[in-house]
Amino acid sequence: MGTSFPRIHVITDTIDVVRGVAGLADVAVQIRVKSTDAAAYALVVEAVAICRPAGTPVLVNDRVGVALAAGADGVHVGADDLPVDAVRRVLGPGAVVGATCRSAADARAAVAAGASYLGVGPAFATSTKDGLPPPLGPAAVAAVAEAVPGTPVLAIGGITAERVPQLAVHGVAAVSAFRADPKGAVAEFLAALR
Repeated sequence: MGTSFPRIHVITDTIDVVRGVAGLADVAVQIRVKSTDAAAYALVVEAVAICRPAGTPVLVNDRVGVALAAGADGVHVGADDLPVDAVRRVLGPGAVVGATCRSAADARAAVAAGASYLGVGPAFATSTKDGLPPPLGPAAVAAVAEAVPGTPVLAIGGITAERVPQLAVHGVAAVSAFRADPKGAVAEFLAALR
């Protein structure tokens, strides 16, 4: 991952978005495919081929086997996925392992289990993913980040460049913000994080 952990995580299931952000500074790509392992694997293999030469890390949402098989840099797991310590055992010490957390206690447990970074949210209301719990809001997101000093925390859920200044976090992860103009959205988010 280099010297600093990427502050912008572009979550996508579209290779055009991957092409749009590959090679940009401070960016990681997270592939999230809702259909089959085969479809996810094909997309991750293509994303790794584009991103690795450009120096952009590729993570896989939920699917540890796909991440391993496709040669991704790591995985992000949620509360209903494999536990962080199990993912760490499978992927090894060099892989990036992200975990979704909503409380300080969850955050400390995930870091103790081997998480490289945390995704905290939904920070704001979002319609990108069904079945999410109520939004945490900036104060609760900040409380989770404060519980794990030294661990990168990314806010996710309803993230826009306009809302970034409300968030006391290392970085952000988003889906819909990158659909229309991936490169432009990255620039807006980086400016907002400064």
